Amino acid sequence: MTILGILLFLLGLLLAVALHELGHLIPAKKFGVKVSQYFVGFGPTMFSRTIHGTEYGVKWILLGGYVRLCGMLAPAKAGTPITTRDGQLTMAEQARRESAAELAPGEEEQAFWRLTPGKKFVVMFGGPFVNFLLAVLFFAIVWLGIGVSTFSNQIGTISPCLDATQTQCADADATPAAKSQLQPGDHVLSWDGVEISNWEELQNAIKTRGSGRKTVEVLREGQSKTLSVDVVSLERPQIADGAVVTDSAGEPVLAAQPYVGIGPQIIRERQALSELPAQIWNLAFGTAKIVVTLPVQLWNIGVSLFSDAPRDASGVVGLVGIADIASSITSTDNVQYDFAARTADLLLLFASLNMSLFIFNLIPLLPLDGGHILGVLIEAVQHKFAQLRGKSDPGAFDTARLLPLSQVVIFCFLAMTVFLIIADIVKPAV
Repeated sequence: MTILGILLFLLGLLLAVALHELGHLIPAKKFGVKVSQYFVGFGPTMFSRTIHGTEYGVKWILLGGYVRLCGMLAPAKAGTPITTRDGQLTMAEQARRESAAELAPGEEEQAFWRLTPGKKFVVMFGGPFVNFLLAVLFFAIVWLGIGVSTFSNQIGTISPCLDATQTQCADADATPAAKSQLQPGDHVLSWDGVEISNWEELQNAIKTRGSGRKTVEVLREGQSKTLSVDVVSLERPQIADGAVVTDSAGEPVLAAQPYVGIGPQIIRERQALSELPAQIWNLAFGTAKIVVTLPVQLWNIGVSLFSDAPRDASGVVGLVGIADIASSITSTDNVQYDFAARTADLLLLFASLNMSLFIFNLIPLLPLDGGHILGVLIEAVQHKFAQLRGKSDPGAFDTARLLPLSQVVIFCFLAMTVFLIIADIVKPAV
């Protein structure tokens, strides 16, 4: 990994975390909730400063952050057990009292639990929503500003030899493109009578028109030229849905295919604003699909760790994996991979990171924001039903009763984080 890639990843992560927590803090303060702390990071405090009753600071372990909303837990309702059989306070009651202790005498009205369900929802949804907005912003900068990498119908490279490992060879072993008068920079207008406007059309034309002598019309320096190319047929791995087809033994399935020996020129094209919502939806849906299938993804990673099976490159990765991707973006040595392309890929990486934080935090389990949001929704439904039936207000949802489950969730998340770090180091996704 390069230092630059790691630093950029940490910067992107800190930005996502810091703004996420601001998404909670700002509406909480707006609604009168006491907010005692806002920190980026965990562990010992690096530095902090108290402003208007809130301690703002940075801690040494820069892998997260938190905002402390005072009075998160409502008091136990009448009839709720608060002691165990041996007379000790229950875990839930201990948490309730600790939550109440965060408020000094006279500050009781600043408790979070006293907010209406609507205001609670705004506070808890504010954090993930900020990550969603960041994902949209980063993606839009690439989609509408920098442009998306596209394979054009312009020839970018010409392979010299049929054997891709060689750079020099006899004429008999040269590629059809190297033997012809094709040149890098030529825009292919037609291939064997088939009009061409992009790289995909050129690939399809080469595939469908087969081997043999083909007439090719190109645009070179503003002038149209007609050339001839003797296309050969080579045994090459079959590709289906962007992946190499393999047999039962895991070996690539070979098939005779027309071969020319040309590669496309990569260009950047700005896309239409009208297409942006669909792209954001695809990003969100793809991220949600990974989150929903997370247990299966983790199982498959475990299988790959203890076998020769390759790790799925499209699957979930941990913090080390994301840092490795950022490092690859900044360190890859490729003439066509310029500053704009690297910047675009980094922004898309950060868009995916923020979309992951948005989706993941909406999982309806404490201590995630989604768990609190679920409690708010249950509270709102209870209020509505009580109102329709002419009953008294049932009060705030007793989130403290879910704390034992939240400890299990925390343990699972920590275990998953450690597992993914180990997997990213021992067997990186390829």
